[in-house]
Amino acid sequence: MAATHGATLETATASHLVDMEAFFCGPRSDDDAGLAACRWLEEGKILYFAQSPFPLPPGDVEVLLRQRQSDHRWHKNIAYRPLQDRLTGFDAKHSDAARMHEIMRSFSRRLLDYTATLLPAYARVWRLDYASFRPLEEQGRQLRLQARNDLVHVDSFPKRPTHGDRILRIFTNINPHAERHWITSDPLDVLAQQMGREFAQHLAPPAGPALWRRWAARAGLPLRPYSAYDETMRGIHRRMKESALFQQSCRKNHSHFPPGSAWLVFTDAVPHAVVSGQYALEQTVIVPRAAMLLPERSPAAVLERLATPPQQRRAA
Repeated sequence: MAATHGATLETATASHLVDMEAFFCGPRSDDDAGLAACRWLEEGKILYFAQSPFPLPPGDVEVLLRQRQSDHRWHKNIAYRPLQDRLTGFDAKHSDAARMHEIMRSFSRRLLDYTATLLPAYARVWRLDYASFRPLEEQGRQLRLQARNDLVHVDSFPKRPTHGDRILRIFTNINPHAERHWITSDPLDVLAQQMGREFAQHLAPPAGPALWRRWAARAGLPLRPYSAYDETMRGIHRRMKESALFQQSCRKNHSHFPPGSAWLVFTDAVPHAVVSGQYALEQTVIVPRAAMLLPERSPAAVLERLATPPQQRRAA
């Protein structure tokens, strides 16, 4: 399904997308709107805005569009860390460095202000993570398999474990001429129910410290606290990308996000891939699992059910 104008609320909410502009045209209270938006996100839907409610000033967009993908000094993306007010992945000697820092700071704050109004139940408790600018064309991008964005996967941050809390990401397409084409599949709880034991056998590896962590522990190196949840989610991320069968057979919902649009999604639960697109901005927040309105649909709950013997599940 394409992200298009004019979809009715009934049509949008029955699909993988929720047309938020159609929703806001109907009768509602602010409290009801916030709770409905949270539920849709937790059900694995994408909240879609045909026109971003936090647009960038034209001058800022011009600076971002000037950046070139040929600069080998960049990382995979340019990242802004709100808590440290720090820009990474961009050469500090570049003539646009100070302006880039200012643009990313302003974008992050404006987006967070709007999203806090939209999702107050989350905003009261969320933790700020990185914002990023993605200046490279995704189609045909040469990356190692585990770094590829064009393979369907769920998100997991190996260096920033969430311990079962949720990864909420807010995107906007600032490309003035081209859409951003996404594919999404069924959320993890639906996949686990549909696949049954095959989900655990083929996608969810047994929890256990990664090899590098075991080596580091033997060497006495400092390590972050171990999280079985994050190790398992990282395994699901890897296995989805490595499985040709999963890539071919999983449900594929197509979304074509036009210039100037924005969308929100829990990318830890919704398998997704970026087929094409250049010049996107994104902000991530970590939402505590305790804030979920539908906690049974969270990835942590899915993994806990998989780890519970069937007879105990029936007794519960």
